[in-house]
Amino acid sequence: MTTKEQYEISEMERDFGCLTFGNALASYRMGEEKSQREFAIFLGISPQSLCDIEKERRIPSPRRAAKIARQLGEPESFWVQLALQDMIRKENLNLVVSIA
Repeated sequence: MTTKEQYEISEMERDFGCLTFGNALASYRMGEEKSQREFAIFLGISPQSLCDIEKERRIPSPRRAAKIARQLGEPESFWVQLALQDMIRKENLNLVVSIA
């Protein structure tokens, strides 16, 4: 991830709160104007799994995050970083994930 991308994430978090895999995915879905059901089918996951991810009841594994990124045509590193950061945050560790 470039310095510019890191800056953009930190700026978004300052203005809108913590960026999570779930809220990033929900925002992406809403930008595409798709229902959860339609988007889940597109991603190849169940609507319940998508709902759980968006509501942050479930954090996808790095492998699943990479698969979702590929389906979206987005950089795997960004989505895997979000998933790993969510896992660390859930454990109440004050660490930041950076993927080269």
